[in-house]
Amino acid sequence: MNGNGNAARQRHPWPGHAFVILLGLTVVAGCASRPVTAPKAIYQSGLNQVRVEQDPDSTANTHPAALTATEIGTLLRGVRVWERRNVLHRLFVGQADKTRAFRDEEIAILSPALAKALAQASPSERVYFHLSHATEHGEEETTTGWLSVREPLLYLSLSEVHDRHGPGPDISKYDRQMPNVPERSPAFDVTFEPEESLVKVSSAGRWFSPDQREELQIRYREALSSMPVQPGLERDGKTAPERH
Repeated sequence: MNGNGNAARQRHPWPGHAFVILLGLTVVAGCASRPVTAPKAIYQSGLNQVRVEQDPDSTANTHPAALTATEIGTLLRGVRVWERRNVLHRLFVGQADKTRAFRDEEIAILSPALAKALAQASPSERVYFHLSHATEHGEEETTTGWLSVREPLLYLSLSEVHDRHGPGPDISKYDRQMPNVPERSPAFDVTFEPEESLVKVSSAGRWFSPDQREELQIRYREALSSMPVQPGLERDGKTAPERH
């Protein structure tokens, strides 16, 4: 009797363990099957692109956001960058000059697309942009960043500003699949003018990541009220009238 009873008791635990394992696998499978929102393309021309994607840093963006192409162009004109130099470098050659992060032709491309993207983004999404063109020396020059709004602030992050990549095939006719390490990509500093509207500048790159990411937090409504408004391209592609 004892032998039969022990055998019976030995047979009972396994179904219980099997149930726990099965339950765990079901939970894991359920988590793995949660849908991930695919990026939504807003603008694409060659390697230039603007898209809406999931924001890993926030689920509290105040999106959709209503900003016109003219307003976005005005804000982009206020972004300044310069080469980051150490103390010894500055001692010999001085501080680097500040330059505009976005040229007029780049603003003409970005402004309408960014306005459309912000109008379509959800609170858990941000706007990604990438600009690329060939220089007269056959190099590829790239500018990359992200844009989001969390009232009353506009968040603008930049990981590349006019980075130069080595000569290669005609960049208008190929889609680069592998990362292209820049030949000239010095670390940079970034600010916004007028600085009175700038709340914070921070380096927001991921740990152990070689890529730089500088983030501006701008009181954008305050900035727009004090900046000279430049005409920009509205959503219908026509030049917007200047505000006085």
